[in-house]
Amino acid sequence: METLSQFVVFEPQTIAEALEARAREPNSRYLAGGTDLITNLRRGLQRHDALIDLRGIPELRAFTLDGSGLRIGAAVTLADLVRNERIRFEYPALVAAAQSVAAPAHRESGTVGGNLCLDTRCVYYNESTWWREANDFCLKYEGTKCHIARTGTRCWAAYSGDLAPALFAYGAQVDVAGLRGTYRIPLENLFADDGAAHLTLAPDELIIAVQVPSNPWPAVYEKIRMRGAIDFPLAGVAVARNGSQARVGITGTDSRPITIEIGSRAEDVDHLCALAGEAITPMRTTADSPFYRRNVALALVRKLAEALA
Repeated sequence: METLSQFVVFEPQTIAEALEARAREPNSRYLAGGTDLITNLRRGLQRHDALIDLRGIPELRAFTLDGSGLRIGAAVTLADLVRNERIRFEYPALVAAAQSVAAPAHRESGTVGGNLCLDTRCVYYNESTWWREANDFCLKYEGTKCHIARTGTRCWAAYSGDLAPALFAYGAQVDVAGLRGTYRIPLENLFADDGAAHLTLAPDELIIAVQVPSNPWPAVYEKIRMRGAIDFPLAGVAVARNGSQARVGITGTDSRPITIEIGSRAEDVDHLCALAGEAITPMRTTADSPFYRRNVALALVRKLAEALA
């Protein structure tokens, strides 16, 4: 039986205290809801000397909705998003994505920032220590080769966060804090196309908030998974449209969420599906075949684009 490794838990009350704790403990990790991190620690997929619990920082647990749009603190829970009537009315695709994550108990703990920073997944990575040791580990953690693409030099583990495609469809940006200060970037710039290092954040940095513009484009989100609850998406798609413009976000197929933005011909569903088909490259990282996940993703793009039309 695998057990959690020993670690110290820090409980900062401000963002500055959290950054200072991270600087003092290089082998530490920020902790929000912990629904993904604690499971990975238990399975020996990560080892840390300290965890920095962000739940005691009021700024990270607040959200505001006014004329400038929706600002969501990174530690706001998914359940809080789902329960807010104004957010449900003005940003329905975001609420649909949040409501589709795991099960109700997970959504009470899981956070917006945690879902965006969700670790990538693979059938050769998300296994017990003894299983991975028997299979010579893998490139993502403790090994030297990828079992998916054996001659490759990068990890193909798939990103499966639900919120990213919906937030991209709304044109969201993220606020990041680090020892060098705070800055804002487009959401898509948060991700890199490498399953072993899929976030562009520096080691000390953390997401503190998500900013979603006001007057959002009409958008919808839907995902396909093995079961009707709990499971990660095999493919999740958000589509937003504003006249001849459109944004498409796709999760579950690649090592980062796929984002497509077009400034014309959004009404041409075949054209939109062709662009999506060129952008996604599913690999054998889940229990279902890459062919199935590709077809599901493209079917969702078509379905949602036609629904918006």
